Amino acid sequence: MAKYAILIYEDQARYATMSPEAWGALVDAHTTFTKQVFELGGSLAGGEALASATTATTVKGGSTVTDGPFVETKEALGGFYVVEARDLDHAVEIAKLCPAPFGGVEVRPVVDPTTNPF
Repeated sequence: MAKYAILIYEDQARYATMSPEAWGALVDAHTTFTKQVFELGGSLAGGEALASATTATTVKGGSTVTDGPFVETKEALGGFYVVEARDLDHAVEIAKLCPAPFGGVEVRPVVDPTTNPF
């Protein structure tokens, strides 16, 4: 099984007006998603929600430090899962179930450090 990152990109401003009930429903949807990963024959190797992009600190060139995210976009990286899947098609099948009501997800292979994928 190979590892794939499922990166969740969304318009984080939409969460500011979310009701407690809607937030609870979204948390429940992510709990359901993690169960579905196993039901589809994959496994979960990790994952976390991230604080708002407004809390980011960016380091460029190893020395320049600025407040805020690296790029200004409407959709920001808000969380991720690392799943183990048979192949990319299997990882995409899993990713289609990942809740991202205000954006979408990106699937990327995790690099095996014993080989150069580039």
